[in-house]
Amino acid sequence: MKVTVLEKTEDTLKLRIENVRPGLMNALRRIIIAETPTMAIEEVVILENQSPIFDEIIAHRLGLVPLKTNYDQYVRPEECTCEGVGCHLCQAGFTMEVEAPEDGYIATTGDLKPQDPETIPISDKIPIAKLAKGQRIVAEAYARLGIGQDHAKWQPVSTMAYKMIPSVKVDTGKCYGCKECVTACFRKVFKMQNEKAVVVDELNCTLCNLCVETCDVKAITVTYDENSFFVTIESTGALPPEKIMEKSFDVIRKKYEELISLLPGRAPPLKKVPAKKKAPAKKKAPAKKKAKTTKTKASSKPKKKKSK
Repeated sequence: MKVTVLEKTEDTLKLRIENVRPGLMNALRRIIIAETPTMAIEEVVILENQSPIFDEIIAHRLGLVPLKTNYDQYVRPEECTCEGVGCHLCQAGFTMEVEAPEDGYIATTGDLKPQDPETIPISDKIPIAKLAKGQRIVAEAYARLGIGQDHAKWQPVSTMAYKMIPSVKVDTGKCYGCKECVTACFRKVFKMQNEKAVVVDELNCTLCNLCVETCDVKAITVTYDENSFFVTIESTGALPPEKIMEKSFDVIRKKYEELISLLPGRAPPLKKVPAKKKAPAKKKAPAKKKAKTTKTKASSKPKKKKSK
């Protein structure tokens, strides 16, 4: 595998990945979206709510707030020694207590007071509820590690997309500068230079082949490499995009190790359960001889002799 970083910002990562099978690339995409764990609020205890918003809506809004994730301090509840009950190793707590002044107030994520200063919302300006004068909200919230397969609030990315690397070529011997391809391409892949169409942004091509269809002299060819990909990752802010990639590869590695351990010859031998001993068969007693009896009908009566 060959990985080239094309662009990197705080929340966005664009890569060129080569020598990878499409199946592995799609597995990586699915694992990033559905199986890379992040922190999110799972339980909310509403102690007081005088706002016009129902308790369930406030809890739902708090659950969708992206939180900074720290793998070094927390483990998933099913892997914790508390067996998912909730402790400092698998759970981060928050408190929220706001009251609106005379001119009203908008409760935001900035009003969430974390117990762990490293596990905080990615922004303190996400609105939760609008309060009128004197209205109060008092609540407690508890965040845990989870995966997007269970709920979308645990997805670490807002976008994880890839496409095969296109190859666009122009035969300058055939091109006579009609500009049809430049006008037809909405992705601005082509540009006129010395009265000829030239390729200026090959990666921006979407393989729609509209340029090929509009070229009368068939001077343009569009192909792709099925083992090379252009990848775009946009993080929600819970994790840096490079950390998301790193964690997703850890998940893939763990799956492969589990699969290899189950292959014949590598799996641990199954414990044989000793068969239960059959009880010795009881000898049948000899059948008793039945006494001979004469059957008579209950309705039969002895016949009377006729008198002479």
